[in-house]
Amino acid sequence: MSVFMTFRAVGDPAELERRAGANPDGMRMLTESARPHGLISHRFFGTDDGDIMVFDEWESAAGFQAFFAEHPEIQAMMGEVGVTAAAEIKFWRALDTHDEV
Repeated sequence: MSVFMTFRAVGDPAELERRAGANPDGMRMLTESARPHGLISHRFFGTDDGDIMVFDEWESAAGFQAFFAEHPEIQAMMGEVGVTAAAEIKFWRALDTHDEV
């Protein structure tokens, strides 16, 4: 069963969008390099008051951890958009509550 990963940090979502828009190929290449580690889906979210959230689905938590360890440029990119504290990373499992839509 897959896991969902949330990566939450305080930074500048608008700056993240600006930098991603300036280098869409680089962003896609990073995402493609995650697929062999088990990335299923990936999405960034942001709030107007400075929260950045990554919401991914992975085949396993270990797959994400291996990918993240291989790519220190992710932490550098986060620093460039104003993230100064460690991100909060959590792994979630889907609960069988019989009300999925």
